[in-house]
Amino acid sequence: MSELEIRDVRAIITHPPGARTLTVVKVETSEPELYGLGCASFCTRPTAVAAAVDDYLKPFLVGKDPGEIEDIWQSCYVSSYWRSGPVLNNAISGVDQALWDIKGKVAGMPVYELFGGKSREAAAVYVIPQGRDLAECEDHTRELLEQGFHHIKFGWGSRMTEEEKAYHGRTIITDRASTDAGNLLEPASICRNIVSAFARFREVFGPNPEILFDVKAQMPPIQAIALAKDVEQYKPFFMEDLLTPEDNDYYRLLREQTCTPIAMGELYTNPQEVVPVIKDQLIDFLRLHVSAIGGLTPARKMAALGEAFNVRTAWHGSADVSPVGHAANLMLDMNVWNFGVQEASVYLNTHETLKEVFPGTPELRNGYMWPNGRPGIGVDIDEELAARFPPKDLGRLDERWCPRRPDGTVVR
Repeated sequence: MSELEIRDVRAIITHPPGARTLTVVKVETSEPELYGLGCASFCTRPTAVAAAVDDYLKPFLVGKDPGEIEDIWQSCYVSSYWRSGPVLNNAISGVDQALWDIKGKVAGMPVYELFGGKSREAAAVYVIPQGRDLAECEDHTRELLEQGFHHIKFGWGSRMTEEEKAYHGRTIITDRASTDAGNLLEPASICRNIVSAFARFREVFGPNPEILFDVKAQMPPIQAIALAKDVEQYKPFFMEDLLTPEDNDYYRLLREQTCTPIAMGELYTNPQEVVPVIKDQLIDFLRLHVSAIGGLTPARKMAALGEAFNVRTAWHGSADVSPVGHAANLMLDMNVWNFGVQEASVYLNTHETLKEVFPGTPELRNGYMWPNGRPGIGVDIDEELAARFPPKDLGRLDERWCPRRPDGTVVR
């Protein structure tokens, strides 16, 4: 590939139906029609990522050999002097994934073949039932189980009951908009409701489906530890993001008190944050947002570190990951031996327009995500169609990520 050069690098922002605001980086080469795509989706700060790509990485990269992926990653990482963070890492990820896409296209094989080949035929996924109330969520869960999905992540009980809202509503001493009923969070009430939700799930669906719960690190560590102990009897596949990255040291205390499996990583942006919880075997599943740590290059290394300490992968894969990003996750899932499970959004199957914007979007079938076998990452983008779906609500602080306790305190 030494005769190839990077000719252009640019960010594309789009918000097609069924997804959140998505950012994809396109790296074009000196060979006509040879280009790569990479996911750089940071849905709450997309223009910041795009500026990092267009204003800084593009002039730094034009003229370089796209085959020198490791050198490009390392040099991009240090080029801003101050390192890491979700904005700069997502920008680097977009480039990094695009370069792997190019390398796979040049080789004529999927990226997982470049990594060493397949360890499995498809990647088991977990999905999230949708619904406006408990009955609708249970109905959708039945549909998902009938479709062959065996790993279900649920959020029933992740907010207060109507009675609790009414009680706490009388104690609210702030008029902040984010303390409305949908964004009011009281950890003690939430913990009780999560335990009740686990009991309800097992009562309705029995012992066989694997159940997962995303705590989103919204409670004091000692309450989170008690919660992990309380749900142990219901045999969760894992509890996700039980503690914040700032509370890493509490994982040691957690491990001493319960065998509830723990998944962590969505909020990590510096790979060095991950090392202690892996090497001390304090978590069971490494759940990094691949673009937030810088792309496939560092994610491969984190997966290899996890293998040495019996930590399995469970890459973040919600609606704010583009189909390009889902396919990139799948390249790792197909290859790494210590794969655990892959988060997937049902929108990959249900929103036809999204698949038209991103031809080659991975297929969900019988509880698995299946690679399409195309060279590179295997997903393309229809830029003309993508442009018809501009980003929404740019510049507005998303209060959804600012839940408050009844007295008005923001929950981190």
